[in-house]
Amino acid sequence: MKRPFVVAANWKMYKGPSEATAYLQEFLSHATTVPQTVSQTNKMNKVLFLVPAIDLWVVSQTLQGTAIGWGAQNCHFEKQGAFTGENSPAVIAELRTPYTLVGHSERRAIFGENDEMIAKKVRALQDVGIEPMLCVGETLAQREAGQTGDVIREQLREGLKLRVESKPFMVAYEPVWAIGTGKVASPQQANEAHQILRAELRHIGGDALAQSTPILYGGSVKPDNSAELAAQSEIDGFLVGGASLQVDSFLALARTKK
Repeated sequence: MKRPFVVAANWKMYKGPSEATAYLQEFLSHATTVPQTVSQTNKMNKVLFLVPAIDLWVVSQTLQGTAIGWGAQNCHFEKQGAFTGENSPAVIAELRTPYTLVGHSERRAIFGENDEMIAKKVRALQDVGIEPMLCVGETLAQREAGQTGDVIREQLREGLKLRVESKPFMVAYEPVWAIGTGKVASPQQANEAHQILRAELRHIGGDALAQSTPILYGGSVKPDNSAELAAQSEIDGFLVGGASLQVDSFLALARTKK
């Protein structure tokens, strides 16, 4: 099975509703030059925006009916309750949101999310029909200690332990030391990590799961390094932070050919 090449923007805590609307209108004016996935058998680009929760309504209205996807950056694992400030997966689903990011390293490091919470979020999203994008990645200390494989295998395995086997998900490998630092894993380093993750997916769910699940690379991806990264056999797309905040640079990434 051929996997789509997925280019996902993570806006983090940038852009309010008016700025998001203006950005997407400009992006859509150029979108005819961005190849889109028509079917799973057609290996072309799938483009999506992961936006702050406060932008979800306007983004859903702007992108509804287009070939561009969108999603949230986080959710709670309960559908409702006394969780002030959290976002319900059921409410996110009410906006017909196709995707949501789970387990980003900033959520793990800054907000204390652990593998158990992340596994519950993966399941909660699948239960309401949203496709999770599970993030995994090692710190610089872990890489220098030779622990990359152990760390990302465990994060993947634990994050998926409550999943619904029949429902899809994506994986994003983001070495923590390369996020927002200007550093980037070499194409070979990134591909090696993706090979480890592909093998673990095979161990978890067999060859069909391993072959059908896109694994994206994130970590200071820019137009000038995207082609070499995309040429690697196991890299199925990008999760883009800083370079997604400007229309021109993200358009260039969205046009990346596998």
